[in-house]
Amino acid sequence: MSADELARDFRRYVCQTSPTPLGIVVARASGASLWDADGREYLDLLSGMGVANVGHANPAVMAAIAAQAARYLHVMVYGELVQQPQVELARQLAALAPGDLSVTYFTNSGAEAIEGALKLARKYTGRTRSIAFSGGYHGDTMGALSLCDNAVYRRPFEPLLGDVDFLPFGSVADLPRIDESVAGVVIEPIQGEGGVQIPPEDFLPALRERCDAVRALLICDEVMTGLGRTGAWFACQHWDVRPDVLVLAKALGGGLPLGAFVASADVMQTLSHDPALAHVTTFGGHPLSCAAGSAALDFAVREGLPHRAAALGERWREQLSSHIGPALRAVRGRGLLIGLEFATPEMTQSFCSAALARGVILNWTLHRDTVVRLAPPLVISDADSERGLSVIAESIHTL
Repeated sequence: MSADELARDFRRYVCQTSPTPLGIVVARASGASLWDADGREYLDLLSGMGVANVGHANPAVMAAIAAQAARYLHVMVYGELVQQPQVELARQLAALAPGDLSVTYFTNSGAEAIEGALKLARKYTGRTRSIAFSGGYHGDTMGALSLCDNAVYRRPFEPLLGDVDFLPFGSVADLPRIDESVAGVVIEPIQGEGGVQIPPEDFLPALRERCDAVRALLICDEVMTGLGRTGAWFACQHWDVRPDVLVLAKALGGGLPLGAFVASADVMQTLSHDPALAHVTTFGGHPLSCAAGSAALDFAVREGLPHRAAALGERWREQLSSHIGPALRAVRGRGLLIGLEFATPEMTQSFCSAALARGVILNWTLHRDTVVRLAPPLVISDADSERGLSVIAESIHTL
């Protein structure tokens, strides 16, 4: 089938989620790049939307997938049979996760992991109320969407999950609104779709203290920020904060679908009784995805990717800040999660189009149409890094 035929059938048979998809017909991917059917290379500064931390088609990950595929695929509903890839990845996460977070429940995606974390908080505390934050994004299932305050995305699907209240992100003064009726407080330590928003230094420690005071579970959504992206294994560690529940996905599977929520043994055991099988999934923690995730995590540890993200991110922010002016108003971020704030939505779109025309893939954030998020693979080479920065600079100067 020709590339033109594929593009035609993509629009005809695959559900479209926007009127203007990028529409690149992908032939292959490797490292920080994609190639289309005509052989043109595109530098991917979104990592497949935060998935390819260790690069596209990482050789170690691909080898692990091939080896596991030769052994077995799905064998039984979650939690009944001992599967080596699940056990190995759960052990690795326990070694990296802060504090006593040592037990992992694997899911298929980040939104599913959020749903599981919400159920866990309700069952463990016996309470029903949830707290989320303005500008937050946690997924698009009905429960996850209930934690989003953006009316554009909420309104078509209301009524959503009840008993959710929203606080201003970063406001210590509003934390007393978290009281003994709250089961769980769900937060991105650094907001992604909200425009790469970083809270004040005192905010997350104060939030941890407030959750402790009222015995509510603190749920850190690190679907985008986790696994080295921000220069630490988990973004909450920048503030020395230990959550009660850590939510992961995107980069966790090394390129395959995988999510997880991680908690202490004491908290997590509540899902095994009253009733048993209080939370179940068929395909969560698929052995192929876990084998890929284990290889990706091994690679990230071996190559010191959080340290690379911290060093390279500092260099990027310094160089990008030199272009602040009438079009580019601000540069912010941690590690290799960087937000470029433009003066208008029109400038933002023009910038993204100019970059794509020059062979660089990036885009604005879902809930902030003046902010472009940069999240390149953590393995991006120095040469590709300089190429990306050069294209960004050229594209800014077209505005």
